[in-house]
Amino acid sequence: MTDTATQSAAATSTAIDETYDVPADATAYTCSYCGRPFARESWLALHRGLAHPSELDDEEVEAFRAAHDEEEASLSAFRLQALGALVLIYFGFLMVYALV
Repeated sequence: MTDTATQSAAATSTAIDETYDVPADATAYTCSYCGRPFARESWLALHRGLAHPSELDDEEVEAFRAAHDEEEASLSAFRLQALGALVLIYFGFLMVYALV
């Protein structure tokens, strides 16, 4: 039997001690609260809104909301495209089955 307190403490200590390997020529947007780097500014805004919501100022809240809306629109478009692809595949197999 394992001790969950020991496991969670170990998991927390590894999460805190993480180092990030960012290439020297890459542009990185770093979180001012925890130091985590991100490749895109919108990813940083999403991180701040999800990981540090109580520490944000009004400008950062607006950046989070804009990034969240953009991400939601992108996911909606992806869902529609995936549904369309599944419908085409389904009816394609249905036609092949009808012919064979």
